[in-house]
Amino acid sequence: MDHIHIARTKTADYFPIHLESLRIDSYLDFDLYLKNNGKVILFRASNMPFTEKTKVNLLENGVSELYISMVNRQSYQKYVETNIKEIIRDGSIDEPTKSRIIYDCATQLVKDVLDKPTLGENIKRSQQIVESTVFYILSEESSFHNLLRLMSFDYTTYSHSVNVCTFSLALAQYIGIDDEYALNAIGTGALLHDIGKTKIPESILLKRAALTEQEMALIKRHPEWGAELAQSTDLIPKEAYYPIIQHHEREDGSGYPYGLYSKDIHIFGKIAAIADVFDAMTTMRVYRAAVDTFPALMTMYSERDSFDRHLLEEFTLLLGPTELTGI
Repeated sequence: MDHIHIARTKTADYFPIHLESLRIDSYLDFDLYLKNNGKVILFRASNMPFTEKTKVNLLENGVSELYISMVNRQSYQKYVETNIKEIIRDGSIDEPTKSRIIYDCATQLVKDVLDKPTLGENIKRSQQIVESTVFYILSEESSFHNLLRLMSFDYTTYSHSVNVCTFSLALAQYIGIDDEYALNAIGTGALLHDIGKTKIPESILLKRAALTEQEMALIKRHPEWGAELAQSTDLIPKEAYYPIIQHHEREDGSGYPYGLYSKDIHIFGKIAAIADVFDAMTTMRVYRAAVDTFPALMTMYSERDSFDRHLLEEFTLLLGPTELTGI
């Protein structure tokens, strides 16, 4: 093992990363740490290359996870985003680990986007992570189910956005949409579908009691606000706006913001609507418990005039028998 030094700092000031996310012979902008008996230990300084020998030594000692200071989180995030396609192509990394790296990277990215939703750089980063996710889904047959196993069941706006993106991409591909431009468009729109909620106070978004009429009216404006925020950067393709502005529209015209009927809802909007409701139902919220997959789907089927029936049936088949225990 490399020479190590004990760092006299709180372990809470560090976060774990996958060893496999580090590329051989790359110079890092951040120090690497190990944890041992509750102590944080400096393993490798940022000015040293990460070599094959270093990686082998770590693996031989049973280390698959390293730590980075929280102050370097952004540096690590951009490092992974830069190298994500190389990570996906790396045949030595098992598929569950690849999925975890992609999922964690996308979730952190959404946090950055929602912190600064009009920053053009963040929108470009969103498109790049979607392109990498599309590449992964198209190149690996088990990718969706690997990502499905990782999805957080405690609701946050960040994890929800990534989940809706994953569900939307998988369903689009499952029904035969295999054009990369189209997949990138629906993926980008799905990832950004709730960007308009940045204009709504957290006190309303996290409210445990029933919303007032005025609060609900505010909530119903978030698709329009989301489209306006995305448009202010003028960076995403026009097809990417459909998941943002139509994910709350319903087949029978009962949705919002425009009360569109089926014939006027774009297929990307219909797909995002299914993904959005399913994920919202199956994750833990501050005001209610999560619902299992089968009951959630049965509730959606019972609302027969809300969702495109064919797409809902295809979504059920996509989830597969493993997820539908109880049928």
